[in-house]
Amino acid sequence: MAEHKTVEVTDTSFGEFIAKNRFAVIDCWAAWCGPCNMLSPVVEQLAGEYTNITFGKLNVDENRKVPMKFGIRSIPTILYFKDGKLADKTLGALPRKMLEGRLQKLLS
Repeated sequence: MAEHKTVEVTDTSFGEFIAKNRFAVIDCWAAWCGPCNMLSPVVEQLAGEYTNITFGKLNVDENRKVPMKFGIRSIPTILYFKDGKLADKTLGALPRKMLEGRLQKLLS
């Protein structure tokens, strides 16, 4: 089984996760969500390639506070953080090239 490169993030661990990582990306998902399941392997691949960004996954069914705080009403939603602040947000199962463009923007 392939090693997961993303970190499980919860309502409790969220604050520490974004505070200790200069660049952090959180995939907000749910097990029943088809587009989330399509996006997940892409996020895992990117996590393995972009070693200067820390990737996390937040299950919105098990964690309600973070989605409420950031106004997440549909999934998958990806939150991009730089220096502890929300820098970008994308909705839907976007193509890999679009996600890479967002990651490049985050790093610049």
